[in-house]
Parts: sequence; structure tokens; C-alpha cells
Amino acid sequence: MSLRSGGGLLPGQPGPLGVLWDGAGVNIAVAAPGAEAVEFCLFDDAGRETRHRLPERDGEVWHGYLPGIEPGQRYGLRAHGPYDPSRGQRYNPAKLLVDPYARLLTGALRPDPAIYGFGGGDPYGYEPDARDSAPFVPRCVIAGPARREGARRRSRRRHPADNRPAIPWSQTVLYEAHVRGFTRLHPGLPARLRGTYAGLAHPAVIDHLQRVGITALELLPVQASVSEPALLERSKINYWGYNTLGFFAPHAAYAATGDPIGEFQAMVATLHAAGIEVILDVVYNHSAEGSERGPTLSLRGLDNAAYYRVEPTDRRRYRDVTGCGNALNMTSPQVVKLICDSLRYWVSEMGVDGFRFDLATALARNPDAFDPAAGLLAAIHADPLLSSVKLIAEPWDVGWGGYQVGAFPAPWAEWNGRFRDTVRDVWNGRTSGVADLGYRVTGSSDLFEHGGRRPWASVNFVTAHDGFPLADLISYTQKHNDANGEGNRDGESDNRSSNYGAEGPTDDPTILATRRRVRRGLLATLLLSAGVPMLLAGDELGRSQGGNNNAYCQDNPVSWQAWPGSAPRTGPDAGAGGRDPAGPDPALLRLVSGLISLRSLEPALRREVFFHGGESTPGRLADITWFRADGQVMSPADWNAPRVVTLVAHIVAGAEAAGAAGAGDGGETVPGLLAVIHPDGADTAVTLPAAPWAQRYDLLLDTADEDLAGFPATLADPRRMLPPGTVMPVCARSVLLLRAHPPTS
Repeated sequence: MSLRSGGGLLPGQPGPLGVLWDGAGVNIAVAAPGAEAVEFCLFDDAGRETRHRLPERDGEVWHGYLPGIEPGQRYGLRAHGPYDPSRGQRYNPAKLLVDPYARLLTGALRPDPAIYGFGGGDPYGYEPDARDSAPFVPRCVIAGPARREGARRRSRRRHPADNRPAIPWSQTVLYEAHVRGFTRLHPGLPARLRGTYAGLAHPAVIDHLQRVGITALELLPVQASVSEPALLERSKINYWGYNTLGFFAPHAAYAATGDPIGEFQAMVATLHAAGIEVILDVVYNHSAEGSERGPTLSLRGLDNAAYYRVEPTDRRRYRDVTGCGNALNMTSPQVVKLICDSLRYWVSEMGVDGFRFDLATALARNPDAFDPAAGLLAAIHADPLLSSVKLIAEPWDVGWGGYQVGAFPAPWAEWNGRFRDTVRDVWNGRTSGVADLGYRVTGSSDLFEHGGRRPWASVNFVTAHDGFPLADLISYTQKHNDANGEGNRDGESDNRSSNYGAEGPTDDPTILATRRRVRRGLLATLLLSAGVPMLLAGDELGRSQGGNNNAYCQDNPVSWQAWPGSAPRTGPDAGAGGRDPAGPDPALLRLVSGLISLRSLEPALRREVFFHGGESTPGRLADITWFRADGQVMSPADWNAPRVVTLVAHIVAGAEAAGAAGAGDGGETVPGLLAVIHPDGADTAVTLPAAPWAQRYDLLLDTADEDLAGFPATLADPRRMLPPGTVMPVCARSVLLLRAHPPTS
């Protein structure tokens, strides 16, 4: 490709930001508030560089227009200005910079001294490094329709933003998955599609997602990321992708074709057509440049003090509330604009349906304390597009006052870490109290019932990418992270887990039976609770990481989903060798899909408002009533008893759901549900409550049933019909669900 000389740029426009092709050339607009000059650098196929100094500046934006440039052209930026770390300035034109608005990135980051902006190995000194970093850092790529193969054919494809499923929050079931790891071993996919966007859209994968019954696929980061130099030097990568370099670019390594944008859009459109939403896990709290000792790759070279939080008393250093070396400066208008522009792009152009914000507390520090009215949150709330999609906060960071579960404003939902911890503690015997469990399974009203928030503000989960998958949670007491190369020091040490008698895989039938019981109980508790359930991909298939609870750098079978029919895992990175340490459980998928199906059929399990309890009378039942195991209504003293091993709740849909179903304005004719949660290790018995709660019960589910035959039942089975007052045996570590038919008037 021929390149122009250093001159010849036209003035161009200061917006929109980025390098955008208009059919005749590119407009270049770069926000570099403190720079003295910005260069637009073009690279030919041999890596030769031609630099163009942007001719105009409007406020904080440098801009120009270069005719004759076509999509596919590789480029970067260089910024000139003072190198004075004591003032927070780290300009160094020897360092090639990624355009923060680049739509595509190509090439890898390669560890080399030239990628660092500071000289003499001293990030606090005053000498910049003069070596050119261009041979060692990724390039930006100009995107545009003309670059896409088969553009005319694809132009007839429906845009992914046009066929959104628009699933209400109350009907949402999230499924957290990794693009590469989820399909890397899938035997039903062609080899070239495994681990790619196209692989996620393959009919075999869609079929599994629909069989499980999930409504939204929550993808670990897909924005372009690079691995930390220290990881690369250990021959590992940042597999999870929480090290973003390009906030607009899809990660090219997940594309099966040379068109990551088109492939991602096609994936979203296909998932939408299957009724599945796409939620992106996004990382705007920090960037891939790391601490002040990290490489200069993008924002640091454009304006270090504007884009990052620096210590006010020592501007050479970062104020890091993320644990990743840096934190973006959320008090900067340019940072807020960058994030909002990125979010709008992924919604409007890429078609996604929402976002899960990593370490979201860091996004709402104003400047240090958490502020629910912080600039970024206010900007998102005021944006008509962004405020209409699903917004999920991970409501913590590592800074002071970082744990903010329940503090985000509407319309945000939040990962509810209190739910995770309480449910784990109850099921592994760390606590015998049930008061906190009562709050968690009813939507955590103590955390979220304020400011008009709804039960769906609580995203409930037991496992997530960070920590043990479910099979390991019930099979390992200790983490086993030696393969990460950090001396088993990384990862959480307190996992609220149990191995029930043996660490890892075992052939002991008693231990395996206990593990299966506990796993089923955990899944049933999650999927029967009010709020939005989130499953970790593979938990329904017994996925194990061999006891590794921090597999962020394991791009191998430790992290990949082992599918039925896939080849056995072998070698040092095989984790548990593909073996489910809880033992085979053919009914596990049936349990998960059945519970999700039941949620979709039972309004009582899809709460639009919080439970409020109260008195029950004939013909008018409270939306929730709690019972002791002997069938009597629980008193405050019962809630605070030192050892309660069984929790029994009767629930009805409530006025807002019953009225919609045409069952009256109070729900009095609607059958209720009776849930029994018994995490204790000993068998017990429960007396089924009498009138006015029911004249007959139908047993829908007993998680102690090894084959779960007939679940979920669609027709009443006479053998499972029980009258009130029945003393029903309850096996250790199990959950029961019964339909409660109210007395007829």
C-alpha cells in the first residue's frame, strides 16, 4: 500500500473522536489535552512508517483529515510534550500509541525494554526512554465496510441491534461464559470455529444454551486486550482478558475470520434470533498499561494525568483502587466521554444488550469516596440509549470503602456477593443460622429495597469465573494454583468450600453422593431465589478446574469446557483430567433446565416487587409465610434460634402477577409453592402446613432423587399428591419444592 508523505493533511473536524473512514479518506481526532503535538503514523505491509503531524487543535482535541486512505490501513499515534513525572506528565514520542477509539487492533504486545516510556529503568526519574516501541506493540486498523469480504451479501443481513429479544429483568437468567473456553473442546463444531465468535453462534452451541434455558449470555471481556509483560515472560497469557487496550475493538484472537467486527455482529444477530441476549463484561476501571512501572501503550502517552488517577501529593505515582496498577480518572470529562462513547458503540453498532461493569465502585469514586451520583453514573443515567439497556455493577473495588453492595442507584442491577457468601456458608455448614439466608433467597430486600428498586436489582450467584467452579467448590477445601507460577499465593484463600472428606477426585461412594447432593442443593437454592440468577458456564455439566480458583492465565483444558464426547484431557494442564470430582450426575442438566423452565412458568419465582409477608386468612394469603419444620408459623425467636437446620417458605405470586394472569386482584385463587431448604447433614422431617395455605400439595422436586425422572412435572402425579399435615421425610442436604393448592371457597 502506498503511503503519503508527512504533509498534505487537511484541517478535518474535532469530532467524532477516533480515526474514521468516510469513503474518501479518514478524519483523525485525538483527545490529548496536554500534548504539544500529535502525529498520525501509517505503516505499510513491510512495517515502514510515515508520520503526519495533525495540523489543528480545538480545545483538548488534535485533528486533521487525510484523503486517499482505505480501510485495512494500519496506524498508530505519537504524542509530543513534556516528560515530567513529578507533574504527572509522561509524553514520549518514541512510543507508538494505540488510538483509544480504534475499531480494530492487530498484532501482539511483545516484552521488550522499548515498550517502557521511562529511561534507566526508573519510572520516577526524569529521563525518557528514546527507543522506538513500534516493533513491539499492536497496530490500529482502520475499519470500514469496503474492507469486509462479501460486503454486498452481508448488507442484506439484519443488523444485530434490530432484533433484540428485550427480555424483562424479571425473566432474565444469566450465563457467564468465556468466548474461547466455552467452545474450544466442543466436538460438534468444526475445528476452525472452536473458541471463536462464530463458534458461539453455531447451532450445536445454540441448542445447548436453549436446552439449559438461559436468556442472556454474559461474556467475559471481548474488548481488545493484551497480556501483562510479566505473564508473557512466563510464557502465559491473560486468558480472562481483564487487561483492556482497545475499548471499541473486538478481541481479534476470538475471530475465525479476518473480519472480527462482522463476525461479532453476526454472532449477536444469531443469538438474538434464538431469543438470547448478549451482555458484555467490560473493564473501564483500569487499562493494560499497569502501574507507573508498566508499558506506555495508549492513554499514558496521550495525557497521563488526565486519563489516570495520580496521587495528589506525588504525581509520579498512581492511586490504584483496582489492584491492577492503575485506575482511570473518573473525574475527567475525557474519560467519561471515552467510556460512554464506547458503550454506545457496542450497543448501537455491535448490537449488545447490556454490560456487566468490572470493579464498578472504582467508576463511581468522586474523587475518592463512592458517590451514587458520580459523573459516569449520571452520564449513563441521562443517556437515552445507555439507560435503556441492562446495567450490572460488580459493586466493589480494593480501595477504602470499596464494598458497596446495594448502594448503586436504579436502574442498575448488582452482583450480590452477600448471596454467594451466605448460600455457600449455609450449605457447607459454616453457619447454622437462617435469618440471613431468608433475606438472600427473597431478593435481599435489606440491600436493594430502596429508591424504588426491584428484586431484579440482585444478581444472585454461587460461582463465577473468579473462584472455584461448582464441581470444585464441593470437592476442594484448599486452592491448588501452582500451575499459575505464583507459588500458590494468588487467588482467594477463603473459598467457603468443603471437600466432604477427600481433597479432589475420589472413588469413595459416600463422599461422591454427598457432593452431588450439595451441588444440587446449591443450584436449586440459586434458581428458586427471587432476583436474577447467574450460572457459571459448565456448572450444569460438572466442569472442574482441578482445584485452581484463579485460572486467569490458563488458556488450556484447565479452563476450557469439557463437553460430553470431547477427548479426555491429558498432560500437565489437564486440571482434573476432565473428571468431575463430584462424580457423574446424568440428571444435573435436567435439574438446571427444569428449574429454569419452572421459573418461566411460575410468577411466584419471578418477583416484580419484594415480598412483604403479613397475616394469611382463608381466601387471602400473604405473599410469603415462613414455617418451622413442625408446620407452625415462624416467630422472631425462631429466626434467631442458634441452630435452625431447615427453612420452609410458602409463596404466592402476589397481586401484580396474579392480576396479569386473570386470577383475581389478590392472588387468592392462584396455587402457591412450598419450598423446603435443608442443608443439614442429617435427615429430618417436615410437616406440611394446613389451611389456609393448602388443601393439597403436589411434590414437584426432591433434589435427593438421583434421576429426577419426570422433572419438571407438567401433570399432577397421584403418587406425589399429599394432604396438609403430612409428615414428609426430608433427606440430608436437599431441597424440596411442592405446589400448594389453596382451599376452594
